[in-house]
Amino acid sequence: MSDLVAIVYPSEAKAEEVRQQLLKLQREYLITISDAVIAVKTEGGSIKLNQLVNTTATGAITGSFWGLLVGVLFLNPIIGVAVGAASGAIGGALSDFGINDSFVKELSASLQPGNAALFVLIKNMTADKVLKEIKGAGGIVLKTSLDESKEKILRDALASAAQQTPAEPPIADRPSGAAAS
Repeated sequence: MSDLVAIVYPSEAKAEEVRQQLLKLQREYLITISDAVIAVKTEGGSIKLNQLVNTTATGAITGSFWGLLVGVLFLNPIIGVAVGAASGAIGGALSDFGINDSFVKELSASLQPGNAALFVLIKNMTADKVLKEIKGAGGIVLKTSLDESKEKILRDALASAAQQTPAEPPIADRPSGAAAS
């Protein structure tokens, strides 16, 4: 079973820095990530998603390959590539895996403009080593699916970094004591 963790940062750059740090830890086999999405609230109030994998481009590339293969069989590889790329791009754009985009947008609506939330779907991790590595990044926990004790450990680790850096991103219209579950 996977766990979802959403952490708010003051900027998209900071959220991307933490995501890259987590991907580095994944290469070291300390964490296994299913998906990692950054949601940014623009000044206009809309939510922009920065996906880990561009499914449209991946679909177009895969579709091109299969279209070329089918096109060669029917002696028309150019049309096969074009049709395959178009159908792959459409299929990729319509597919959604990992964290549900509408869920991310709904949760990100509470962010202040300019803030970013990093949503990470974690399959498994060596918690003590991962927390030690991201501890200095700061951030505010928006939501998790962790049990209460693990969530408290995460909040405490991030709070210790917040005490070192005074500027933390505010979350709009969030009543005090409304801890995410």
